[in-house]
Amino acid sequence: MKPLLHKIRGCEVCSEHLPLGPRPIVEAAAHSKIVLISQAPGRIVHESGTAWADQSGKKLREWLGVDEATFYNTANFAILPMGFCYPGKGKTGDLPPRKECAPLWHDSVLSKLKNVQLVLLIGSYATKYYFPKDRRNLTEKVEHFEAYLPQYWPLPHPSPVNRFWRARNPWFEESIVPLLQKKTHSILD
Repeated sequence: MKPLLHKIRGCEVCSEHLPLGPRPIVEAAAHSKIVLISQAPGRIVHESGTAWADQSGKKLREWLGVDEATFYNTANFAILPMGFCYPGKGKTGDLPPRKECAPLWHDSVLSKLKNVQLVLLIGSYATKYYFPKDRRNLTEKVEHFEAYLPQYWPLPHPSPVNRFWRARNPWFEESIVPLLQKKTHSILD
């Protein structure tokens, strides 16, 4: 795993398209139990070099019911974004993740993970990539998460930009998050 992660962190395949240059963010260990497949690092994460070290990460850890030490322990969580580098700013948030990363690296990383018990697909980019023929929108996938178990669990992105989605869908934090926390703790404990 270490040589593969080193290779990914040195990737410059789409460097000419990245406004802040390449800085691939990925974390994993062969024995990681839960894989987080998300969108792409934001500017704050790009600058710090630490995945989920922003408000989105704070909300995600709250949803999972874990502290930072648990979250950043690669025995617990592998972090595998759809795009490994900050893609730049768009009109209503960050640009979509670069399309090169997932096809180039995901299979290689996932094939080295020997203890995965759950894959959390965070946001529409991840769910569309992993379920390309599924016609449900993200809200429907989140609402019917049980249809994707035991391997996958679709989630909305925890970004502050998505606060309006959470306000329109209070059932998610009322009903789904407690189940997600229970599942997370059953895997990690």
